[in-house]
Amino acid sequence: MQSFLPALFYLPMHILLVKTSSLGDVIHNLPVVSDLRRSFPEARIDWCVEEALADIPRLHPEISTIIPVAFRRWRKTLNQRTTWQEISVFRKKLTQTPYDAILDTQGLIKSALIARLARGHRYGYAAEVAREPLAARFYHETFVIPPNAHAVERNRWLGAAAFNYPVDLPLDYGLVPPRLDFPWLSGKPYVTLFTASSRDDKLWDEANWIVLAQFLTDRGLTPVFPSGNVGERERAARIAAAVPGSLVAPSLSLNALAALIADARLAIGVDTGLAHLATALGVPTIALYLTTAPALTGVYGNGFFRNLGALGCPPSAADVRAVAEQVLR
Repeated sequence: MQSFLPALFYLPMHILLVKTSSLGDVIHNLPVVSDLRRSFPEARIDWCVEEALADIPRLHPEISTIIPVAFRRWRKTLNQRTTWQEISVFRKKLTQTPYDAILDTQGLIKSALIARLARGHRYGYAAEVAREPLAARFYHETFVIPPNAHAVERNRWLGAAAFNYPVDLPLDYGLVPPRLDFPWLSGKPYVTLFTASSRDDKLWDEANWIVLAQFLTDRGLTPVFPSGNVGERERAARIAAAVPGSLVAPSLSLNALAALIADARLAIGVDTGLAHLATALGVPTIALYLTTAPALTGVYGNGFFRNLGALGCPPSAADVRAVAEQVLR
């Protein structure tokens, strides 16, 4: 379907991007911002995203306004008056700005409803390729984007189709991490190791992490284990305790995690959003897959990255160590 946007090509535009979650999906959408800025230098670009993930688009200097939404929290407290007051404030903020274009790269009913609530011309995936086909009914214009492409490219191709710019622009996540000091670091070069995931079946065996951490300390590097909740922190602590010289990072915001990861020599992690963040920051990254396939949603970037393992075929510690040696050499 032909977009109306060519007529606006030379006019400043106000654009809203809708990609609310999850962490990996939000990171995969960052290159769309860079593509839009390259194609429309005068455009103003806003982003609607889950409140817990808002730090990620804030790291892209071309985002003008972040509109946080709290679906994940609200759905647990719909019987509370304060929840509906927050929803009312969100609706007011979302509808107060007239947009020239609204691009939903998520393709879910919840993201399409957000796009529908905002004021402007709406673009999204066609029903046959949207993650939830019903979402396509809420857009003014839809596009069939090949579903067998990597998620990063699907987002970018949807943007190119909606806004009529080239599909082969250089890949650029556009992240600018803050510069922070971490007094608890040893001062030696370090490697960030992401051992936690939202699903237990994605976890790599602790014995493998111990072998890998020992390999890194033997190379004069400090293994650093970020962690989130109590269970993740306990797991990281068990692994670190087995390898003297390892460190378990304190609880950090996404903003601080980006700063920590950005200065690492290498990042190694299971199928988790932090591995995607490391790749987006240009840090050499090795991602480990045990029960999921990385072809469409694995780590993906410009620098060194490697997806190891596949559905039912986890990588061994020797596999990971061999690739790490390539990077560290």
